[in-house]
Amino acid sequence: MPAPRRPEPSPAAGEPLTPGPPARTRVVLAGASRRQHRAAGARTELTQQTRVGEALVRGLVRAQLALALQLSAVVLVGLGGLPWLFAIAPSVGRLTVLGVNLPWLLLAVLSFPFLVAVGWTYVRLAERNEQDFTDLVQRPER
Repeated sequence: MPAPRRPEPSPAAGEPLTPGPPARTRVVLAGASRRQHRAAGARTELTQQTRVGEALVRGLVRAQLALALQLSAVVLVGLGGLPWLFAIAPSVGRLTVLGVNLPWLLLAVLSFPFLVAVGWTYVRLAERNEQDFTDLVQRPER
C-alpha cells in the first residue's frame, strides 16, 4: 500500500496546473532496523521459547554435560586409578620420596593441585561453550 501523500496547494491565478516533482520522503535508520531484526532471530527464538530456542538451549546443556562427564572421567582415572596401581604393583606403593610414602604423597598432597587444574580447565572450557552459544545467538542471519 503506498504511503499517503500530502495534498498539494491549489495553484494561484495565472500559475500553470502542472505539478512539480513529488514531495521527497526521508527514511531514517531503515538499514539499521533491518539489521537488528535479522540479528534478533535466534534471540527471539530463545525468549519466545519456541522449538528452535529449546533446541539451542538443549545443545548448550548437552555440551556442558559432555564436558563435565569427560573431566569426571579424567578425575576418576587419575585419582581412582592410583589405588589400583598400588594394588597391582605393590613395589610402587612401597616407594618413598623425601621420606614420605608415594601413595601418601600422591593421594594426600598432589591430588589437590590436580583437582584445581581440572576445575580450572572445566571453567575455561565451559566459558568457551557459553561464548560459542552467545556468538551463535547474536550472529546476524543471512
